[in-house]
Amino acid sequence: MREPLQPFTFVPANEIPALQPDFADPVAAADFPQAILRFRNQRWATAVGLGALTDEEWVRHFGRFAPMEGSLPQPLALRYHGHQFRQYNPDIGDGRGFLFAQLRDADGRLLDLGTKGSGQTPYSRFGDGRLTLKGGVREILATEMLEALGVDTSKTFSLIETGEALERNDEPSPTRSGVLVRLSHSHIRIGSFQRAAYREDKALMERLTDYALTRLYREAPGDNPPAQLLGRVVERTAELAASYMVAGFVHGVLNSDNINVTGESFDYGPWRFTPLWDPGFTAAYFDHAGLYAFGRQAEAIHWDVAQLAVSLRTLTEAEPLIAELEHFPILYGQAVTRRFCARLGVAAGPDAGEMVQAAVRGMMETGTQIDRFFHDWRGGVARDVGSYAGEAWTPFREAVAGAKPMPGAKDHPYWADAAPCSMHIEEVEAIWSAIDKGEDWEPLHAKVAAVRRMSEAHAILPS
Repeated sequence: MREPLQPFTFVPANEIPALQPDFADPVAAADFPQAILRFRNQRWATAVGLGALTDEEWVRHFGRFAPMEGSLPQPLALRYHGHQFRQYNPDIGDGRGFLFAQLRDADGRLLDLGTKGSGQTPYSRFGDGRLTLKGGVREILATEMLEALGVDTSKTFSLIETGEALERNDEPSPTRSGVLVRLSHSHIRIGSFQRAAYREDKALMERLTDYALTRLYREAPGDNPPAQLLGRVVERTAELAASYMVAGFVHGVLNSDNINVTGESFDYGPWRFTPLWDPGFTAAYFDHAGLYAFGRQAEAIHWDVAQLAVSLRTLTEAEPLIAELEHFPILYGQAVTRRFCARLGVAAGPDAGEMVQAAVRGMMETGTQIDRFFHDWRGGVARDVGSYAGEAWTPFREAVAGAKPMPGAKDHPYWADAAPCSMHIEEVEAIWSAIDKGEDWEPLHAKVAAVRRMSEAHAILPS
């Protein structure tokens, strides 16, 4: 059950120096020609003590990047490596973003404010370090929808238009520019550990392991800290993979530098929500082999976590790491069943796994859209029995007949709407077109409001 976001007093933090030296580089933000505030996530700003900032103060911190008092004195570009489409790349790092500030929430959990499009860093290579405004708008839509569907995601905290004309090969150019700020639990990636292992830097590997356990998971290190950490990452990433499937989400680029050690979804480039339960559906036009297709995301994330295990061999033997890694498939299957039942609004009974399989087969055989299915069957009772009368749906109808509805599963007026709230590519493109061609931001604001209304209706989803 989600807890309501309550006002809170800002508590700055500065924990990242514990990973220095040789983990991050001090950098400066680009001096943008303009700083026009386009999106301000007031609900999360209030929850972390920044809701009282004026728009002028907001732009000063999240467009001009004046330091937050008590937090990092200067932005840091983090160093990391990673496998990109299974090819190891030692020449990456924060190339168009940086860690801007750290803070704590009401529970004392450490949070990061990171950027995208804030300018060049030592790791920009041949890039300009910028973000298209369209990319920023797309990230707002992705994170709002994922949060509403119970996925543990970074929050799009701020989007500011910066007044530069950008040239891009894969979209009409010149196009508008923006700088985005994310609120997330951690920027420590699997690729951060891979870099330490690649460089045979045992001291850094020990600092990373201790940082992740004590500051991110808030656990005391046990007898085998590397295996302990891997176990937590396996749990979180299995949950992440399951949450993608039940949400119908395709990240698009599940490289090891895009998986953080707290299992939180972030960094949205060529994402899509698949309308249909199509295992081969891909989000990235350049994913020709379908490596990160909808139905292969659990495999991809498991593979990435295996690279973390390989890196942790710097500190411990293989056997305890393998034992932790082997938990992933079981945890993933359990999480899919639990999350599927939660989105359906029914209790996960002993036969829930069979019910989920029957539902997936029904959707695949009939071409029923994912969002439509969950909307129609909320609480375990179909709103239109005739639409699900065919033989393809017989196993599911029989399985769901004994499911127990969750209390209040259909109390919200959203469930009486004629159609579900979705986030398919056609609407995403239409929202951007209204901004780009007519300077009309109302469709974006209206969509965010609609998604948050749906979020209220899904209040029993895992958070």
